[in-house]
Amino acid sequence: MGDVTPLPDQRFEDPWARLRRHTSARIALGRTGVSLGTARNLEFQVAHAQARTAVHSALDLDALEQAVGPLVRLTSRAPDRAAYLQRPDRGRRLDDTSAQMLETQRKGADLAIVLADGLSSLATQDQAPGFLSAFLPLLDGFSVAPLVAATQARVAIGDEIGAILNARMVVVLIGERPGLSAADSLGLYLTFGPKRGRTDADRNCISNIRPRGLSSADAAHRAAWLVREAFRLGLSGVGLKDRTVTVDARLE
Repeated sequence: MGDVTPLPDQRFEDPWARLRRHTSARIALGRTGVSLGTARNLEFQVAHAQARTAVHSALDLDALEQAVGPLVRLTSRAPDRAAYLQRPDRGRRLDDTSAQMLETQRKGADLAIVLADGLSSLATQDQAPGFLSAFLPLLDGFSVAPLVAATQARVAIGDEIGAILNARMVVVLIGERPGLSAADSLGLYLTFGPKRGRTDADRNCISNIRPRGLSSADAAHRAAWLVREAFRLGLSGVGLKDRTVTVDARLE
């Protein structure tokens, strides 16, 4: 037999590698036999642990206050995390002590802003300060009530807070339910004319505010636009459409 010419070194790139650079979603996990490979299985366990930590960790109000300034500290009717998770209705109402204390605060501002732990205290802890530093300077011409921090809280607690403060609009920043790709996603809910009994149809939502999602600057730009439009139209929710463009697009 004659000499055999060796084949050139063939390197095969993972066809999904390029897409993974643009998303944190768990795609093309592959398999070993009928199971996930060891590396992917360990990644899943880490993500699951991070999600559980986000749900069960308490919001550090002292650290949050150092980052954003004085807070009016309130709690819902859920006495602990177990009750909060099992009884969502209790997370939508202030406990009696908080409601009475809120009555002593300044009333009649255009906006009330609520920082709530929700299902990810990590999101509120990490993302709320950056968002507020970008959002508050965009509210020129609007009066803002003292910042409120609500624990064991659901979105609808903002309606009661806004009503007690006699605010024309409430903005609720709340930790979103963590998934296996992100445990630190902050959601924002705007409601014009807050009062008990409002539904999701009465709110506008901006979600996925986090470093690898919607940036604080972009979220603040969208939120400020929605605030101004809500006051112009006298409504929020399904009747108010987000017609903003991203910050990056405006700079092109």
